[in-house]
Amino acid sequence: MSYSVLVCDDSAVARKQVIKNLQSKLDLTLHQAQNGQQAIDLLKTQQIDLLCLDLTMPILDGIAVLEAIKTHRIECFVVVISADIQAKMKERVANLGALGFLEKPVKAEQLLRLLHQFGIR
Repeated sequence: MSYSVLVCDDSAVARKQVIKNLQSKLDLTLHQAQNGQQAIDLLKTQQIDLLCLDLTMPILDGIAVLEAIKTHRIECFVVVISADIQAKMKERVANLGALGFLEKPVKAEQLLRLLHQFGIR
């Protein structure tokens, strides 16, 4: 099965790392966004199955993206990948609908294990 995946991070290096981890194991159509506004624009116009989302970005941060997804009732799985690993932040993103929270730099096996838990193989 092919999945449409959006990787949103202001760091090109971080985006490439996530993409490399996903491409090695899944059949994907990939999209990239450098900030939250670009992500929302794509989510509104294209069917995205999975959003890999950073929290700290210019223009529109990851929390605002999660809030917009809820407000606009956009259906997609969201995995937050961030260096901000505070317990309060993990709880906040979970309350906003994120499937999981992975610490940067993301490890392929952790990301794939989380995705498999939600039926993404």
